[in-house]
Amino acid sequence: MSGAVVVEAPGEHRLVPHEPREPGPGEALVRVHAAGICGSDREVYQGNRPKGYVRYPLTPGHEWSGTVERVGAGVPDSLAGRKVVGEGFRNCQVCDRCHAGETTLCTAGYEETGFTQPGAMAPTLTLPARLLHVLPDGADLTAAALLEPAACVAAAALKANARPGERVAVVGTGTLGMFAVQFLRAASPAELLVVGTRGDREALSRRFGASDFRTKDRPLPDDFDVVIETAGSADAARTAAALLRRGGRLVLTGIPAPGADGLDPTDLVVRQLEVHTVFGAPPDAWAHTVRVFAAGLLDPRPLVTHELPLARFSEAIELVGSGDPAVGKVLLHPDALP
Repeated sequence: MSGAVVVEAPGEHRLVPHEPREPGPGEALVRVHAAGICGSDREVYQGNRPKGYVRYPLTPGHEWSGTVERVGAGVPDSLAGRKVVGEGFRNCQVCDRCHAGETTLCTAGYEETGFTQPGAMAPTLTLPARLLHVLPDGADLTAAALLEPAACVAAAALKANARPGERVAVVGTGTLGMFAVQFLRAASPAELLVVGTRGDREALSRRFGASDFRTKDRPLPDDFDVVIETAGSADAARTAAALLRRGGRLVLTGIPAPGADGLDPTDLVVRQLEVHTVFGAPPDAWAHTVRVFAAGLLDPRPLVTHELPLARFSEAIELVGSGDPAVGKVLLHPDALP
């Protein structure tokens, strides 16, 4: 059987033999097609993830796509053979936040695939079937491996509640930023501005639907209705807030380094800005993402720049942290040959 990545401790990993764990009641066993790597996986490997949000030793992998091979008792047999993606948060389902659909706020404590529970950097993944979202039979599983970050942005787009004809903007031009452009474009805005630090992202931004692109050192407007921030810095948050008209709506998705200077509360109050934040994706955001993807309104494929076998995990981690502008989303394929 093929191997699985195990991060024993920060900076220490190995490829270990992998045997599928048979699905128990309410579970499904998924054959993993691809697993994506993001900054949080790099945090896990480097030991920078906050205490309580990782548990070693660990098989990482929270961004993934695959095909259901077997199901346990209580799961419809019709799920076998279907292409799927899956939610990461292992919510309790019984607390008041879970009953409200806010599963990322589950009061039973944090548990997530790829961080505290075994992830998808292995040939198979066994998890609760209730977390799965079924894709169309003809879905591109390589593209679908990016639907987890897309779902996080979908949560932001739902909170932003952009209406047709509004002027909207995205701050940040990474994977999340490009997904934000696509979700906002689907809302038929009058104008869609992208603000970033790299001029080489203009072409891709416009391909996904941006009507204007500016680097943050250029003059910026201050009268937009909606802004989604995806860059993960305090400076980006301030830039995003400054783009808004009085009473505008701001959604923050990036996580700045601890101790960063935040937004000016006086500015927020005086201008009556509506501020939302996102950490992870609840079920409605996942359902929205899969629906938009199935409708052809979300195209993750151009964001993938590297596809490697699982045995080259170290190289993939280095690529993600290289700062090379040619590196976009890096995917690992468990069954690919080294």
